[in-house]
Amino acid sequence: MKEITQISNISAIVNVPGSKSITQRALIAAALADGVSTLIGPLESEDTRYTAAALEQMGVTIEKGTDKWTVQGNSGRIATPDKEIFLGNNGTATRFLTSVAALGSGNFQITGDERMAERPIMPLMQALQGWGVDIASINDSGCPPLLLKANGLSGGKTVLPEGKSSQYLSSLLLVGPYARQQAELNVEGEILSLPYVIMTLAVMESFGIRVEANETLNSFTIPQGIYKAREYAIEGDASNASYFYAAAAVTGGEVTVPNVPVPSMQGDAAFVALLARMGCQVNKTGEGLTVSGPEELKGITIDMAGMPDVVPTLAVVASQARGRTTIKNIAHLRIKECDRLHVVAVELAKMGARVQELDDALIIEGKDPDTPMHGAEIETYNDHRIAMSFAVAGLAVPGVKIKGEGCVAKSFPDFWDRFALLYK
Repeated sequence: MKEITQISNISAIVNVPGSKSITQRALIAAALADGVSTLIGPLESEDTRYTAAALEQMGVTIEKGTDKWTVQGNSGRIATPDKEIFLGNNGTATRFLTSVAALGSGNFQITGDERMAERPIMPLMQALQGWGVDIASINDSGCPPLLLKANGLSGGKTVLPEGKSSQYLSSLLLVGPYARQQAELNVEGEILSLPYVIMTLAVMESFGIRVEANETLNSFTIPQGIYKAREYAIEGDASNASYFYAAAAVTGGEVTVPNVPVPSMQGDAAFVALLARMGCQVNKTGEGLTVSGPEELKGITIDMAGMPDVVPTLAVVASQARGRTTIKNIAHLRIKECDRLHVVAVELAKMGARVQELDDALIIEGKDPDTPMHGAEIETYNDHRIAMSFAVAGLAVPGVKIKGEGCVAKSFPDFWDRFALLYK
Protein backbone atom coordinates (compact mmCIF):
# COMPACT_ATOMS: atom_id res chain seq x y z
CA MET A 1 0.00 0.00 0.00
CA LYS A 2 1.29 3.44 -0.97
CA GLU A 3 0.53 6.38 1.33
CA ILE A 4 0.45 9.76 -0.40
CA THR A 5 1.68 12.85 1.43
CA GLN A 6 -0.34 16.02 1.03
CA ILE A 7 1.62 18.94 -0.44
CA SER A 8 0.95 22.42 -1.81
CA ASN A 9 2.59 24.75 -4.32
CA ILE A 10 4.77 22.12 -5.95
CA SER A 11 7.33 23.13 -8.58
CA ALA A 12 8.74 20.34 -10.70
CA ILE A 13 9.95 19.25 -14.12
CA VAL A 14 8.96 15.67 -14.98
CA ASN A 15 9.68 13.73 -18.17
CA VAL A 16 7.24 10.93 -18.96
CA PRO A 17 7.98 7.67 -20.80
CA GLY A 18 7.06 7.10 -24.44
CA SER A 19 3.41 6.89 -25.47
CA LYS A 20 1.90 3.45 -24.91
CA SER A 21 -0.59 3.97 -27.72
CA ILE A 22 2.02 5.07 -30.26
CA THR A 23 4.48 2.37 -29.16
CA GLN A 24 1.96 -0.42 -29.78
CA ARG A 25 0.91 0.96 -33.18
CA ALA A 26 4.50 1.51 -34.29
CA LEU A 27 5.43 -2.00 -33.16
CA ILE A 28 2.71 -3.50 -35.36
CA ALA A 29 3.69 -1.41 -38.40
CA ALA A 30 7.40 -2.15 -37.92
CA ALA A 31 6.71 -5.88 -37.48
CA LEU A 32 4.76 -5.99 -40.75
CA ALA A 33 7.26 -3.79 -42.62
CA ASP A 34 9.87 -4.80 -45.16
CA GLY A 35 13.23 -4.38 -43.44
CA VAL A 36 14.65 -3.19 -40.13
CA SER A 37 12.98 -0.36 -38.21
CA THR A 38 14.31 1.48 -35.18
CA LEU A 39 11.83 2.79 -32.63
CA ILE A 40 13.29 5.67 -30.63
CA GLY A 41 11.99 6.21 -27.08
CA PRO A 42 9.40 3.39 -26.93
CA LEU A 43 7.55 2.61 -23.73
CA GLU A 44 8.89 -0.41 -21.84
CA SER A 45 5.96 -1.61 -19.74
CA GLU A 46 3.83 -4.66 -19.04
CA ASP A 47 1.50 -3.91 -21.94
CA THR A 48 4.20 -3.29 -24.53
CA ARG A 49 6.08 -6.40 -23.37
CA TYR A 50 2.94 -8.45 -24.07
CA THR A 51 2.70 -6.93 -27.54
CA ALA A 52 6.37 -7.52 -28.33
CA ALA A 53 6.33 -11.09 -26.99
CA ALA A 54 3.28 -11.94 -29.11
CA LEU A 55 4.92 -10.55 -32.24
CA GLU A 56 8.01 -12.64 -31.47
CA GLN A 57 5.76 -15.71 -31.25
CA MET A 58 4.62 -14.78 -34.76
CA GLY A 59 8.19 -14.78 -36.08
CA VAL A 60 9.25 -11.14 -35.63
CA THR A 61 12.70 -10.38 -34.18
CA ILE A 62 12.78 -7.49 -31.69
CA GLU A 63 15.96 -6.30 -29.99
CA LYS A 64 15.39 -3.99 -27.03
CA GLY A 65 17.96 -1.40 -26.06
CA THR A 66 17.75 1.16 -23.28
CA ASP A 67 16.10 3.88 -25.34
CA LYS A 68 15.49 2.24 -28.70
CA TRP A 69 14.13 -1.01 -30.10
CA THR A 70 15.17 -2.63 -33.37
CA VAL A 71 12.43 -4.53 -35.20
CA GLN A 72 13.14 -6.93 -38.07
CA GLY A 73 10.00 -6.71 -40.15
CA ASN A 74 8.58 -9.79 -41.86
CA SER A 75 6.78 -8.09 -44.79
CA GLY A 76 3.46 -9.35 -43.46
CA ARG A 77 4.45 -13.02 -43.24
CA ILE A 78 3.10 -14.34 -39.93
CA ALA A 79 4.50 -17.52 -38.36
CA THR A 80 2.15 -19.92 -36.57
CA PRO A 81 2.96 -19.95 -32.82
CA ASP A 82 3.46 -23.27 -31.06
CA LYS A 83 1.34 -22.21 -28.06
CA GLU A 84 -1.44 -19.79 -27.18
CA ILE A 85 -0.77 -16.06 -27.28
CA PHE A 86 -1.37 -14.70 -23.77
CA LEU A 87 -1.94 -10.95 -23.52
CA GLY A 88 -2.94 -10.39 -19.89
CA ASN A 89 -5.40 -7.50 -19.67
CA ASN A 90 -3.90 -5.62 -22.63
CA GLY A 91 -7.01 -4.67 -24.56
CA THR A 92 -5.13 -2.79 -27.28
CA ALA A 93 -2.81 -5.72 -28.01
CA THR A 94 -5.64 -8.24 -27.92
CA ARG A 95 -7.60 -6.31 -30.53
CA PHE A 96 -4.60 -5.41 -32.69
CA LEU A 97 -2.99 -8.85 -32.63
CA THR A 98 -6.24 -10.65 -33.40
CA SER A 99 -6.14 -8.96 -36.80
CA VAL A 100 -2.40 -9.57 -37.19
CA ALA A 101 -2.96 -13.29 -36.47
CA ALA A 102 -5.57 -13.33 -39.24
CA LEU A 103 -2.76 -12.65 -41.72
CA GLY A 104 -1.18 -16.01 -40.85
CA SER A 105 -1.90 -19.58 -41.84
CA GLY A 106 -3.03 -22.14 -39.26
CA ASN A 107 -4.53 -22.08 -35.79
CA PHE A 108 -4.00 -19.13 -33.46
CA GLN A 109 -5.41 -19.01 -29.92
CA ILE A 110 -5.48 -15.60 -28.27
CA THR A 111 -6.19 -15.41 -24.56
CA GLY A 112 -5.73 -13.16 -21.54
CA ASP A 113 -6.49 -12.81 -17.88
CA GLU A 114 -9.87 -13.03 -16.13
CA ARG A 115 -10.84 -9.42 -16.87
CA MET A 116 -9.88 -9.76 -20.56
CA ALA A 117 -12.39 -12.60 -20.81
CA GLU A 118 -15.09 -10.02 -19.92
CA ARG A 119 -14.08 -7.38 -22.47
CA PRO A 120 -16.10 -7.51 -25.71
CA ILE A 121 -14.52 -8.11 -29.09
CA MET A 122 -17.49 -9.32 -31.18
CA PRO A 123 -17.66 -6.24 -33.47
CA LEU A 124 -14.04 -6.84 -34.52
CA MET A 125 -14.75 -10.52 -35.08
CA GLN A 126 -17.70 -9.68 -37.32
CA ALA A 127 -15.67 -7.24 -39.40
CA LEU A 128 -12.87 -9.79 -39.83
CA GLN A 129 -15.42 -12.40 -40.86
CA GLY A 130 -16.43 -9.97 -43.61
CA TRP A 131 -12.86 -10.25 -44.86
CA GLY A 132 -13.10 -14.03 -44.87
CA VAL A 133 -11.53 -14.80 -41.48
CA ASP A 134 -12.58 -17.95 -39.58
CA ILE A 135 -12.69 -16.66 -35.98
CA ALA A 136 -14.65 -17.74 -32.92
CA SER A 137 -15.01 -16.83 -29.25
CA ILE A 138 -14.05 -20.09 -27.52
CA ASN A 139 -16.56 -19.57 -24.70
CA ASP A 140 -19.19 -18.22 -27.13
CA SER A 141 -19.27 -15.01 -25.07
CA GLY A 142 -18.20 -12.51 -27.68
CA CYS A 143 -15.04 -12.03 -25.61
CA PRO A 144 -11.61 -13.70 -25.53
CA PRO A 145 -10.25 -16.31 -25.55
CA LEU A 146 -10.38 -16.53 -29.34
CA LEU A 147 -9.58 -19.19 -31.89
CA LEU A 148 -8.59 -18.22 -35.42
CA LYS A 149 -8.16 -20.72 -38.24
CA ALA A 150 -6.15 -18.21 -40.21
CA ASN A 151 -5.75 -18.08 -43.96
CA GLY A 152 -5.06 -14.40 -44.61
CA LEU A 153 -7.49 -11.61 -45.42
CA SER A 154 -9.63 -11.70 -48.54
CA GLY A 155 -10.13 -7.93 -48.50
CA GLY A 156 -12.96 -6.26 -50.36
CA LYS A 157 -15.77 -4.66 -48.39
CA THR A 158 -16.54 -5.26 -44.73
CA VAL A 159 -18.50 -3.48 -42.02
CA LEU A 160 -17.51 -2.75 -38.42
CA PRO A 161 -20.93 -2.85 -36.76
CA GLU A 162 -20.06 -0.37 -34.01
CA GLY A 163 -17.32 2.14 -33.19
CA LYS A 164 -17.61 2.02 -29.40
CA SER A 165 -13.98 0.97 -29.15
CA SER A 166 -11.64 2.76 -31.54
CA GLN A 167 -9.29 -0.19 -31.09
CA TYR A 168 -11.50 -2.35 -33.31
CA LEU A 169 -11.17 0.16 -36.13
CA SER A 170 -7.45 0.74 -35.62
CA SER A 171 -6.86 -3.01 -35.63
CA LEU A 172 -8.55 -3.43 -39.01
CA LEU A 173 -6.81 -0.42 -40.54
CA LEU A 174 -3.34 -1.63 -39.51
CA VAL A 175 -3.66 -4.97 -41.32
CA GLY A 176 -5.80 -3.82 -44.25
CA PRO A 177 -2.86 -3.24 -46.65
CA TYR A 178 -2.05 -6.97 -46.59
CA ALA A 179 -5.43 -8.19 -47.88
CA ARG A 180 -5.52 -10.16 -51.13
CA GLN A 181 -7.60 -7.43 -52.76
CA GLN A 182 -8.00 -3.77 -51.87
CA ALA A 183 -9.77 -3.51 -48.53
CA GLU A 184 -12.75 -1.26 -47.90
CA LEU A 185 -14.15 -0.65 -44.42
CA ASN A 186 -17.34 1.07 -43.26
CA VAL A 187 -18.19 1.80 -39.63
CA GLU A 188 -21.75 1.91 -38.28
CA GLY A 189 -22.69 4.08 -35.31
CA GLU A 190 -20.71 6.72 -33.47
CA ILE A 191 -16.93 6.32 -33.44
CA LEU A 192 -15.70 6.98 -29.91
CA SER A 193 -12.10 7.85 -29.03
CA LEU A 194 -11.67 9.23 -32.56
CA PRO A 195 -8.24 10.80 -31.86
CA TYR A 196 -6.84 7.27 -31.52
CA VAL A 197 -8.04 6.45 -35.04
CA ILE A 198 -6.34 9.59 -36.34
CA MET A 199 -3.19 8.46 -34.51
CA THR A 200 -3.36 5.07 -36.25
CA LEU A 201 -3.70 6.70 -39.67
CA ALA A 202 -0.72 8.96 -38.89
CA VAL A 203 1.49 6.02 -37.86
CA MET A 204 0.47 4.08 -40.99
CA GLU A 205 1.35 7.05 -43.17
CA SER A 206 4.73 7.40 -41.45
CA PHE A 207 5.42 3.79 -42.44
CA GLY A 208 4.40 4.43 -46.06
CA ILE A 209 0.68 3.54 -46.27
CA ARG A 210 -1.82 6.37 -46.82
CA VAL A 211 -5.46 5.43 -46.20
CA GLU A 212 -8.29 7.25 -47.97
CA ALA A 213 -11.09 8.27 -45.60
CA ASN A 214 -14.26 10.31 -45.86
CA GLU A 215 -14.76 13.50 -43.85
CA THR A 216 -16.61 11.78 -41.01
CA LEU A 217 -14.01 9.02 -40.71
CA ASN A 218 -16.51 6.18 -40.99
CA SER A 219 -15.58 4.94 -44.47
CA PHE A 220 -12.07 3.88 -45.46
CA THR A 221 -10.28 2.59 -48.55
CA ILE A 222 -7.01 0.89 -47.61
CA PRO A 223 -4.48 0.50 -50.44
CA GLN A 224 -2.61 -2.75 -50.86
CA GLY A 225 1.03 -2.51 -49.92
CA ILE A 226 3.79 -3.25 -47.44
CA TYR A 227 4.94 -0.90 -44.71
CA LYS A 228 8.39 0.60 -45.28
CA ALA A 229 10.95 0.13 -42.52
CA ARG A 230 12.19 3.38 -40.95
CA GLU A 231 13.53 5.10 -37.87
CA TYR A 232 10.57 6.33 -35.84
CA ALA A 233 10.61 8.58 -32.76
CA ILE A 234 7.83 8.10 -30.17
CA GLU A 235 6.37 11.06 -28.29
CA GLY A 236 6.16 11.18 -24.51
CA ASP A 237 2.86 9.76 -23.24
CA ALA A 238 0.19 12.47 -22.96
CA SER A 239 -2.10 10.26 -20.86
CA ASN A 240 0.66 9.76 -18.31
CA ALA A 241 1.56 13.45 -18.42
CA SER A 242 -2.01 14.21 -17.30
CA TYR A 243 -1.24 13.12 -13.73
CA PHE A 244 1.56 15.66 -13.41
CA TYR A 245 -0.42 18.47 -15.02
CA ALA A 246 -3.26 17.59 -12.63
CA ALA A 247 -0.83 17.69 -9.71
CA ALA A 248 -0.14 21.34 -10.52
CA ALA A 249 -3.87 22.03 -10.79
CA VAL A 250 -4.90 20.58 -7.41
CA THR A 251 -1.98 22.01 -5.43
CA GLY A 252 -1.81 25.49 -6.95
CA GLY A 253 1.72 24.62 -8.04
CA GLU A 254 3.62 24.42 -11.32
CA VAL A 255 4.71 21.40 -13.32
CA THR A 256 6.53 21.22 -16.65
CA VAL A 257 6.45 18.10 -18.85
CA PRO A 258 9.13 18.73 -21.50
CA ASN A 259 8.68 15.70 -23.76
CA VAL A 260 5.04 15.72 -24.86
CA PRO A 261 5.38 17.90 -27.97
CA VAL A 262 3.10 20.70 -29.10
CA PRO A 263 1.36 19.89 -31.34
CA SER A 264 0.98 16.21 -30.47
CA MET A 265 -0.70 13.40 -32.37
CA GLN A 266 -2.21 12.19 -29.08
CA GLY A 267 -5.76 13.19 -28.32
CA ASP A 268 -5.07 13.19 -24.58
CA ALA A 269 -2.70 16.12 -25.08
CA ALA A 270 -5.90 18.24 -25.13
CA PHE A 271 -6.28 17.55 -21.39
CA VAL A 272 -4.32 20.72 -20.66
CA ALA A 273 -6.97 22.75 -22.50
CA LEU A 274 -9.54 21.42 -20.01
CA LEU A 275 -7.32 22.51 -17.12
CA ALA A 276 -7.12 25.96 -18.71
CA ARG A 277 -10.92 26.10 -18.76
CA MET A 278 -10.87 25.23 -15.06
CA GLY A 279 -8.59 28.18 -14.31
CA CYS A 280 -5.04 26.89 -14.82
CA GLN A 281 -2.38 28.74 -16.78
CA VAL A 282 -0.83 26.75 -19.62
CA ASN A 283 2.40 27.92 -21.28
CA LYS A 284 4.64 26.39 -23.91
CA THR A 285 8.09 25.65 -22.53
CA GLY A 286 10.57 24.42 -25.13
CA GLU A 287 8.97 21.40 -26.79
CA GLY A 288 6.54 20.80 -23.92
CA LEU A 289 4.09 22.57 -21.65
CA THR A 290 4.01 24.10 -18.18
CA VAL A 291 0.77 24.04 -16.18
CA SER A 292 0.28 26.39 -13.22
CA GLY A 293 -2.62 25.82 -10.85
CA PRO A 294 -4.93 28.68 -9.78
CA GLU A 295 -6.01 29.74 -6.31
CA GLU A 296 -9.38 28.17 -7.07
CA LEU A 297 -10.40 25.71 -9.77
CA LYS A 298 -13.86 25.93 -11.31
CA GLY A 299 -16.12 23.16 -12.61
CA ILE A 300 -16.84 22.60 -16.30
CA THR A 301 -19.13 20.56 -18.55
CA ILE A 302 -17.31 18.47 -21.14
CA ASP A 303 -17.90 15.64 -23.63
CA MET A 304 -15.01 13.20 -23.07
CA ALA A 305 -15.80 10.62 -25.76
CA GLY A 306 -12.47 11.34 -27.42
CA MET A 307 -10.32 11.29 -24.26
CA PRO A 308 -11.52 8.34 -22.16
CA ASP A 309 -8.16 7.53 -20.56
CA VAL A 310 -7.92 10.90 -18.79
CA VAL A 311 -11.48 10.88 -17.42
CA PRO A 312 -10.30 9.55 -14.01
CA THR A 313 -7.67 12.32 -13.88
CA LEU A 314 -10.24 14.98 -14.73
CA ALA A 315 -12.67 13.59 -12.16
CA VAL A 316 -10.06 13.91 -9.41
CA VAL A 317 -9.31 17.50 -10.43
CA ALA A 318 -13.05 18.24 -10.51
CA SER A 319 -13.40 17.04 -6.92
CA GLN A 320 -11.06 19.92 -5.94
CA ALA A 321 -12.88 22.55 -8.01
CA ARG A 322 -15.63 24.93 -6.99
CA GLY A 323 -18.95 24.16 -8.63
CA ARG A 324 -20.29 21.30 -10.69
CA THR A 325 -18.35 19.33 -13.29
CA THR A 326 -20.28 17.14 -15.72
CA ILE A 327 -18.29 14.60 -17.75
CA LYS A 328 -20.45 13.28 -20.58
CA ASN A 329 -20.44 10.53 -23.22
CA ILE A 330 -18.18 8.12 -21.34
CA ALA A 331 -20.13 4.84 -21.29
CA HIS A 332 -17.17 3.19 -23.07
CA LEU A 333 -15.19 3.50 -19.81
CA ARG A 334 -17.17 0.51 -18.56
CA ILE A 335 -15.23 -1.91 -20.82
CA LYS A 336 -11.74 -0.75 -19.84
CA GLU A 337 -9.40 -2.53 -17.40
CA CYS A 338 -12.23 -2.15 -14.92
CA ASP A 339 -15.59 -0.37 -15.06
CA ARG A 340 -13.85 2.97 -14.70
CA LEU A 341 -17.01 5.03 -14.71
CA HIS A 342 -18.35 3.15 -11.69
CA VAL A 343 -15.02 2.81 -9.90
CA VAL A 344 -14.18 6.52 -10.11
CA ALA A 345 -17.58 7.35 -8.63
CA VAL A 346 -17.22 4.81 -5.82
CA GLU A 347 -13.68 5.75 -4.83
CA LEU A 348 -14.30 9.51 -4.92
CA ALA A 349 -17.42 9.03 -2.79
CA LYS A 350 -15.30 7.01 -0.35
CA MET A 351 -13.25 10.19 0.13
CA GLY A 352 -16.35 12.27 0.78
CA ALA A 353 -16.82 13.73 -2.69
CA ARG A 354 -20.35 14.29 -3.96
CA VAL A 355 -20.57 12.22 -7.14
CA GLN A 356 -23.47 11.04 -9.25
CA GLU A 357 -22.95 8.10 -11.61
CA LEU A 358 -25.16 7.98 -14.71
CA ASP A 359 -25.18 5.40 -17.50
CA ASP A 360 -22.78 7.47 -19.59
CA ALA A 361 -21.72 10.37 -17.38
CA LEU A 362 -20.31 11.52 -14.06
CA ILE A 363 -21.52 14.59 -12.18
CA ILE A 364 -19.10 15.86 -9.54
CA GLU A 365 -20.24 18.68 -7.29
CA GLY A 366 -16.77 19.82 -6.27
CA LYS A 367 -15.47 21.24 -3.01
CA ASP A 368 -17.78 21.99 -0.13
CA PRO A 369 -16.08 24.10 2.57
CA ASP A 370 -18.48 22.74 5.19
CA THR A 371 -17.68 19.07 4.46
CA PRO A 372 -14.08 18.76 3.19
CA MET A 373 -12.92 15.54 1.60
CA HIS A 374 -10.97 13.09 3.73
CA GLY A 375 -8.45 10.31 3.29
CA ALA A 376 -9.31 6.73 2.42
CA GLU A 377 -7.80 3.46 1.25
CA ILE A 378 -8.31 3.46 -2.51
CA GLU A 379 -9.07 0.19 -4.26
CA THR A 380 -7.39 0.20 -7.65
CA TYR A 381 -9.09 -2.90 -9.13
CA ASN A 382 -5.73 -3.69 -10.74
CA ASP A 383 -6.22 -0.64 -12.97
CA HIS A 384 -3.18 1.54 -13.52
CA ARG A 385 -5.18 4.67 -14.29
CA ILE A 386 -7.16 4.45 -11.05
CA ALA A 387 -3.93 4.17 -9.05
CA MET A 388 -2.27 7.13 -10.74
CA SER A 389 -5.34 9.38 -10.71
CA PHE A 390 -6.01 8.88 -7.02
CA ALA A 391 -2.35 9.47 -6.23
CA VAL A 392 -3.06 13.00 -7.47
CA ALA A 393 -6.03 13.21 -5.08
CA GLY A 394 -3.65 12.44 -2.22
CA LEU A 395 -1.62 15.56 -3.00
CA ALA A 396 -4.65 17.69 -2.05
CA VAL A 397 -6.40 15.50 0.53
CA PRO A 398 -4.51 14.11 3.55
CA GLY A 399 -4.57 10.41 4.37
CA VAL A 400 -4.96 8.85 0.92
CA LYS A 401 -3.53 5.36 0.59
CA ILE A 402 -3.32 3.46 -2.72
CA LYS A 403 -3.83 -0.31 -2.53
CA GLY A 404 -2.23 -2.54 -5.16
CA GLU A 405 0.01 0.32 -6.28
CA GLY A 406 2.14 -2.04 -8.40
CA CYS A 407 -0.54 -2.09 -11.11
CA VAL A 408 1.07 1.04 -12.61
CA ALA A 409 3.55 -1.34 -14.28
CA LYS A 410 0.97 -1.82 -17.04
CA SER A 411 1.76 1.55 -18.59
CA PHE A 412 4.19 3.47 -16.34
CA PRO A 413 6.56 1.15 -14.44
CA ASP A 414 8.53 3.91 -12.68
CA PHE A 415 5.53 6.13 -11.96
CA TRP A 416 6.15 6.25 -8.22
CA ASP A 417 9.77 7.32 -8.72
CA ARG A 418 8.71 10.15 -11.02
CA PHE A 419 5.80 11.05 -8.74
CA ALA A 420 8.33 11.51 -5.94
CA LEU A 421 9.91 14.33 -7.99
CA LEU A 422 6.89 16.46 -7.09
CA TYR A 423 8.19 16.64 -3.51
CA LYS A 424 11.72 17.85 -4.35
